[in-house]
Amino acid sequence: MFRVLFIACGLLGTVSVALGQGFPEVVRVERQPLIEATKRLVEAMDFIGQPFSDEDKQALDAAFQLETDREVTEAIQDVLDPHCLAGVHINAESRVKVSEGPCPKELMEQGWRSFLVKVHNEAGINPKLEIESPNAHAVYERGNGARQRPKTDDDLIDRPEVERRFLDVSMYDSQPMRGGLSGLGLEYRIAQLYSRDVGKREAQISFHVGQGTQDIGFRNSVPILFECQPAVDVTLGILDHDGTPTMAALVIRDRLGRVYPNPSKRLAPDFFFHEQVYRKDGETVRLPPGDYTVTISRGPEYEVERTSFTVSASPNQRVPFQLTRWIHPAKKGWISGDHHVHAAGCAHYDSPTEGVGPEDMMRHILGEDLNVGCVLSWGPCWYTQKEYFEGATHELSTENYLMRYDVEVSGFPSSHAGHLCLLRLIEDDYPGTTLIEEWPSWTLPVLKWGKEQGGVVGYSHSGWGLALPDVGPNGQRLRPGETPQRLRGQGKAVDTLPDYEIPPFDGIGANEYVVTAAHGVCDFISAVDTPAIWELNIWYHTLNCGLRSRISGETDFPCIYGDRVGLGRVYVKQDGDGPVNFDTWIQGVKNGRSYCGDGLSHLMDFRVNDVAVGEPGTSGEISQLDLEEPGLVTVQCEVAALLEPEPSTKTQMIRQRRLDQQPYWHIERCRIGDTRKVPVELIVNGQVAERVEIEADGEINDLKFETQLDHSSWIAIRILPSCHTNPVFVEIDGKPIRGSRRSAEWCRDSVDVCWKSKSPMIRESEREEAEKAYQQARDYYSQVLSEAVVD
Repeated sequence: MFRVLFIACGLLGTVSVALGQGFPEVVRVERQPLIEATKRLVEAMDFIGQPFSDEDKQALDAAFQLETDREVTEAIQDVLDPHCLAGVHINAESRVKVSEGPCPKELMEQGWRSFLVKVHNEAGINPKLEIESPNAHAVYERGNGARQRPKTDDDLIDRPEVERRFLDVSMYDSQPMRGGLSGLGLEYRIAQLYSRDVGKREAQISFHVGQGTQDIGFRNSVPILFECQPAVDVTLGILDHDGTPTMAALVIRDRLGRVYPNPSKRLAPDFFFHEQVYRKDGETVRLPPGDYTVTISRGPEYEVERTSFTVSASPNQRVPFQLTRWIHPAKKGWISGDHHVHAAGCAHYDSPTEGVGPEDMMRHILGEDLNVGCVLSWGPCWYTQKEYFEGATHELSTENYLMRYDVEVSGFPSSHAGHLCLLRLIEDDYPGTTLIEEWPSWTLPVLKWGKEQGGVVGYSHSGWGLALPDVGPNGQRLRPGETPQRLRGQGKAVDTLPDYEIPPFDGIGANEYVVTAAHGVCDFISAVDTPAIWELNIWYHTLNCGLRSRISGETDFPCIYGDRVGLGRVYVKQDGDGPVNFDTWIQGVKNGRSYCGDGLSHLMDFRVNDVAVGEPGTSGEISQLDLEEPGLVTVQCEVAALLEPEPSTKTQMIRQRRLDQQPYWHIERCRIGDTRKVPVELIVNGQVAERVEIEADGEINDLKFETQLDHSSWIAIRILPSCHTNPVFVEIDGKPIRGSRRSAEWCRDSVDVCWKSKSPMIRESEREEAEKAYQQARDYYSQVLSEAVVD
């Protein structure tokens, strides 16, 4: 059979190909599994940085809509076959035969290229498809018996046939691809090839599905002539807004949309799950001659720059970049930080139990303009990563960029009751323990121990386990099938906060917080990395009961947010123009001299009358304004936000997502209609007391509110879900804050639900003490309920 295809091929250029005898052609397979497998292939090619063209994606979408199995099968082949390096036919006896595919055979000198492999699987088997080549670097025995691939050409000196080995080859079998073949009659896999050389090189490429499956007569191997394109090291000139050399994040693509360096083959400090790489002024990236586009950024306080450049075959090329800020909170003393970052443990890392080192993490902290990064060791990587713990800032820290290793209590016996961030520790092993399994099985003892050594402690990813039911536009509970409204953004106030439904307390967020806050041992709960209403709801209720734990921002990189460190941030006020000081900064987290959010909006210098957030009031209490009698108070704040002038297709997608879908906090969710305005809300005891709109054009707005207080209250400002201040507490006539009887009832009843959920996982030897602590929390909320005068 002979087919001629004329396909606009955005992946490897425009292709006109003839498919002749030997290249497998499949007449029909069932459409549903073929469509799903093809969708995974598209996702995988996006993930590894070699996406299909928009034309190909549109053609595939059209193919998915065809009615019959045969039509779908033929249409998918018409789009994907031109991208194939080889065709693999597995006959009914599981014998493998290989033929050359039609795609351009272009490789990159000292770089990786990805190709499709078409598989016609008559046998319906599902082992891994393996690729081999005698032209690839040999796998040979080391002295200790370990099999390792040579890392450099020097490893092969004095070994036979060095000259013919110019390749490295592998199959991409990681997610979203299946590890092995699906067993479907037709599917496409991804082969990746690396070239050491430049020029024309022939390689013998073979495939098999297990030793012994090769077809006879050399038919499982095909000779392919490659054109190996030269590449040069391009020096990057990266200057900060003030002209000083700096580090930045760069996403580099060629005219076909391919990302450089190839993401799937990156080594630390470049991460395979990122499009961007981090480079400082004077560092290089290796690129073939051609035209490129680059997106350069440095955290949310910078404008995202998009530009293009051309690489020639000449050496010693330099591409200059100048960064531009839209806001600079640190110049006003507001120091950014992400207190929840991981260098290991998460499945994103090639070796989760080992992860990467401090040098790698510091590059990411610098590249995202994050003044403070807390790298936390936890369960899966505990025994490896804790070696970096020093009880002090790391030696790689600079004057304005600090990195410190501390602890997340995750994967420990108490984790079921809530993961904990333990910051500024002097000792990272719980007394009397040498193993994780020996730690307490509930959170209060761990928080107490952290505070006793001068640490600042709180809960991570607070919303997990605190989910709230959907409601309609008027606050009514929805029946199955009804469309939720409350969980959408689009500039509307979340007027159901606080919510009086009791969540299940069945997760790893700030679940036991309802108990430990009443004992005064929790300094903060974390926000930004789980749905805002789930995080804020429990916090609002406890604030209404007179408790004063603060809120802070985190990313949980790369476990919740793998994109970048610092997508969730806390900004802490530091006086003076001196270097960033970790002890001062973390004390600001504890005192709530801060606001948190996505970094795309800012609420600076928030104060009520003459008391600034996180600073002592007239009585010496932090963040406390004392009044003799009810009356008006004046609230001031400097507010800024940045939106694109008009919503784009990408940002429209963010706006349309429910608030329990990522990104959980994002300024685009706050956009009012199609304007560039966002709402700024004055919050008193969890309720919206006043609302104004500002233009999100990056300019700083001086806002002033006046509000009447008739009883002791807490006051905060928010742009929801993008940014939130910590409270200023106003006590009138010396009376404690009792913001809501319903909040006291909610907290008291929540203690019971939490106990029912968590007590089965508390050790028998600790349960009596835990039950006593829970009862003390109930008693506290019952006392608040008896004292409250406001529903």
